[in-house]
Amino acid sequence: MTVVITGVAGFIGSHLARRLLDTTAEDVIGVDCFTDYYDPALKRSNLGGLVGDPRFRFESLDLARDGADLVAGASCVYHLAGQPGVRMSWGAGFADYVRNNIVATQRLLEAMRGAPGRIVFASSSSVYGDADRYPTPEDSIPRPSSPYGVTKLCSEQLVMAYARSFGLDARCVRYFTVYGPRQRPDMAFSRFIAAARRGEPIELYGDGEQSRDFTYVSDAVDATIRAGTVPDAGARIFNVGGGSRATVLDVLRVLGEILGKPLDVRRLPLQAGDVRDTGADLSRAREILGWRPRVALADGLRAQV
Repeated sequence: MTVVITGVAGFIGSHLARRLLDTTAEDVIGVDCFTDYYDPALKRSNLGGLVGDPRFRFESLDLARDGADLVAGASCVYHLAGQPGVRMSWGAGFADYVRNNIVATQRLLEAMRGAPGRIVFASSSSVYGDADRYPTPEDSIPRPSSPYGVTKLCSEQLVMAYARSFGLDARCVRYFTVYGPRQRPDMAFSRFIAAARRGEPIELYGDGEQSRDFTYVSDAVDATIRAGTVPDAGARIFNVGGGSRATVLDVLRVLGEILGKPLDVRRLPLQAGDVRDTGADLSRAREILGWRPRVALADGLRAQV
């Protein structure tokens, strides 16, 4: 059996590929097009532990144009490719989000019409925006606060439309602020750790009291694989969170303890599209996927450092 991972050179995609190769007998085809959202050299280094494995094959493809033949015969497509980040999705940058999130997803779905395989789409808690309740269940009305969130919600809806109209076996996982080794350099924990090690001020957007449901990467990978292997999940959406909320100031305090030195924090204005709080209701994932997060925040931060 063969699975396909799109966005395989990214943060979560590279961890997912390694786990599948280590724990299953399936061959893995990895797809990536090395966009310049951040240094492509970092993405290529993420593939270092995969290239050379006899059960891994890499294809450099732009899914908005190519790749339809790769899904033929795949038992599951883990669709993690996309344009990430809230702040760059405003203004002229929105065109990249439409192309790399919505158009690429629609083309992949077209290629899977009538195929026997399954798709797991990697979505985001950004679809909720400022939710009306916490923890937030999957049936809450989505109201994204950024163009990025809009494109992830649109892609989710495309996946579900193909599931309803063509019988595609589809599931979506909504990641809540995933962190850990190989985290993207633009994400908060990576920026905090890099600045602290260089002895530079840490840039903190807002007052630091905003809270997130931080999810360690191994927990996110576990939930994603379960979504791709549980036979009776149906066309469902699953929250994937860390199990508890923490403020950004909590994170900085723990990082200071791990690094063994006080952190120089410089406060900046809150950025457009940044929500105040996130929190995942994990009841559905526990019940249907048999999944729960296992890595505590302090342990995950220590591993990332």
